[in-house]
Amino acid sequence: MTSAEMSASVQLADRALWAKGGAISYLMQQGIENPQCLSLAAGFVDASTLPVDLVRNATDRLLAENIRGRAFLQYGTTGGAERARRAVLEHFATQEGKAVADLGVDLSRVILTNGSQQFLSLVAQVLLNPGDICLVAAPTYFVFLGTIAGVGAKAITVETDTNGMRPDALDAKLDELDAVGLGDRVKLIYLVSNFENPSGYVLAAERRERIVEIAKRRSTSHRIHVLEDSAYRELRYEGDDPPSVWGCDPDGEHVIYTQTFSKSFSPGLRVGFGIAPTELVAPIASRKGNEDFGSAHLNQHIIASVLADGSYYEHVNEVCESYRRKRDAMVAAAREYFSDIDGVSWVEPRGGLYVWMTLPEHFDTSFDSRLFEIATQKELVMYVPGELCYGGEPAERPRNHMRLSYGVLSPDEITEGIRRLANAIRSL
Repeated sequence: MTSAEMSASVQLADRALWAKGGAISYLMQQGIENPQCLSLAAGFVDASTLPVDLVRNATDRLLAENIRGRAFLQYGTTGGAERARRAVLEHFATQEGKAVADLGVDLSRVILTNGSQQFLSLVAQVLLNPGDICLVAAPTYFVFLGTIAGVGAKAITVETDTNGMRPDALDAKLDELDAVGLGDRVKLIYLVSNFENPSGYVLAAERRERIVEIAKRRSTSHRIHVLEDSAYRELRYEGDDPPSVWGCDPDGEHVIYTQTFSKSFSPGLRVGFGIAPTELVAPIASRKGNEDFGSAHLNQHIIASVLADGSYYEHVNEVCESYRRKRDAMVAAAREYFSDIDGVSWVEPRGGLYVWMTLPEHFDTSFDSRLFEIATQKELVMYVPGELCYGGEPAERPRNHMRLSYGVLSPDEITEGIRRLANAIRSL
């Protein structure tokens, strides 16, 4: 090898540079490097609720006969096994309170993916060009913000309150972008409709209809799609399930829906699904085919089996009961340990896995802040800095929020973690 060959630099694709510095990788690294910390950061599910017996029983049934079992261990189709897609569509219809026949959804529009994250990524790939715009709530799911950046697009925030994204603010933001010649770059509106990660907000029912109406009305030069991420829909601990955003689009052309079995059943199986408008089915399937030929075939049939025999729904009830106790423990601890710290507030969620905490504006919760250092190095507790959950330019993002997860730790560990976090804040 010549000296010139040895010194030649690697030429990375633009996509590699756009995806650089993902927060999720840094958080996982922090967890590994600080194993002694109580993690209020990890969005993992409660290990004690993982359905080992249900999965074992379903797998035993599926593999009981060699010929049939080999079929489940073979490659499947890109969109997913027909039996599994049909079971998922029936499950979705149950949540919508309708019969499958009344949904108006052809089975071809149901696509099974490696968790809902893959579906989110596929949608971003087929709809967003470099320089395009996705409008998001403030705050919103920070991993999808990385997905948007990874295709060279831009996430722009829309003002949000405790009832979710504000339709009037959405209209105003679109007017603002039109005024500077960027209106035609808006391709997508992203909503976490139930128990938003990180805020725990539920998008109000009347706002769901208005946002779909705005997307349709503003679709002039091109169609603006609404992407509804309903990952936490089944993790409801109180209150009623509002109609989906998808249900506000009877023609099925504007709203894209995705949900996952990772939070409600098992993340290790990596099964999620999406319901796409007809015109997006082929582009999404083509992208997915280039990536993996189709999601794990056996895992799809495991999900289909537990849906069919009803054990899935019994399990979800148990999971919700466990998380309800953990949610209550975190809220009670916050009241106990933060009540004497002026200017601290938090959202008490009715479902999901997170508590969104706000500190006085002069506090900085970022990775490079003194608070994060004290929390992780002295008090041995970890959180997700809230600034990660905002689109827009880094300098414009608020830095006084924290996302706290009650998914992994036990109630006693959650209480201790909140106590340690309060100590870190008091020290400043």
